Amino acid sequence: MTTDVTIIGAGLGGLTLARVLHVHGIPATVYEAEPSPAARSQGGMLDIHDYNGQLALEAADLMDEFRGLILEGRQAMRVLDPDGTVLYEQADDGTGGRPEVQRGELREILLDSLPVGTVQWGHKVSSTRTLSEGRHEVTFADGSTLATSLLVGADGAWSRVRPLLSTAAPEYTGKSVVDTYLFDADTRHPAAAKAVGGGSMIAPTPGREIFAHRERDDTLHAYVGLSEPQDWFAAIDFTDPAAATARIAQEFAGWAPELTALITDSDTAPVLRPLYALPTGHRWDRVPGVTLLGDAAHLAAPNGEGANLAMLDGAELGKALAAHPDDIEAALTEYEQAMFPRSAEAALFQGAEAHGTDSDTNTAHALISAFTRQEQSP
Repeated sequence: MTTDVTIIGAGLGGLTLARVLHVHGIPATVYEAEPSPAARSQGGMLDIHDYNGQLALEAADLMDEFRGLILEGRQAMRVLDPDGTVLYEQADDGTGGRPEVQRGELREILLDSLPVGTVQWGHKVSSTRTLSEGRHEVTFADGSTLATSLLVGADGAWSRVRPLLSTAAPEYTGKSVVDTYLFDADTRHPAAAKAVGGGSMIAPTPGREIFAHRERDDTLHAYVGLSEPQDWFAAIDFTDPAAATARIAQEFAGWAPELTALITDSDTAPVLRPLYALPTGHRWDRVPGVTLLGDAAHLAAPNGEGANLAMLDGAELGKALAAHPDDIEAALTEYEQAMFPRSAEAALFQGAEAHGTDSDTNTAHALISAFTRQEQSP
């Protein structure tokens, strides 16, 4: 393959694409806005599924490295009522198909698997434009430019590549989450640690929920979900951690103290994360020399599939390019025709099972019923 491959974004999807291309002897360059691999925290836990994320890692020839990252016991899951009663519990017996790893560690094995210089750090894209004959120009924030015959937007929700293909833009879902962390939980926060258990815990109610993971090194990472308009959150001063924490905790008055401790006892300042999504079923007409993957293509509210789909997108695109080295358009068409229905199906299925936070059915009993139906389905 003689076409130069330019990937924008060094997230899991873009790196998986670069790795699968490397496995097939195809060079690529990844341009990333962040100045270095350690520029910011890479988020929390990811469950990597045997039907998409793990298939991508197999294509990348990284399954052995992946297995070394798995945190044993973290597939355990429990559902609690706001009063702290455990209504449902599923143990991790080692046979589940969704082992948990730390996102940052997964990204690191992908980075380590690429030739030195593959990722160009500190390259923030300011704009892109179409040239001629399937070529595109990328302009970076420092004023430098490059032209490429194959441009892949792996640059997430606010993709600078997407406008070449689509006028769609992410819209607020009506829900935001607030991140908190409790360190040395078993020693310093024993009640909260007991409530979360060995894996993950969710306590859902209409408009309010608390979801928490037990991460590496005895750390609890909580996602406090609230269905409110953005103006509601704008009235909270998140530059004042104590005041913001108190205001968020106020919304959970009457909940069990071991659950509200996941908010009030946070060892870090609360971080607000508004949730956005592209229209379900987002797609575009084929434009020569450019495509999208991951959140740039099909951003959805968190449903457990986002990272897995991004990695599978990257792997499938890499395999298509390797299979059609002399016909880039055939490769992109093959990739997109499979990616569009795959991402739409994942969004619809997960949306049907994971009730919206603001729904009257966002209760522990409804969630348990959904889990039970999944367990009973063939």
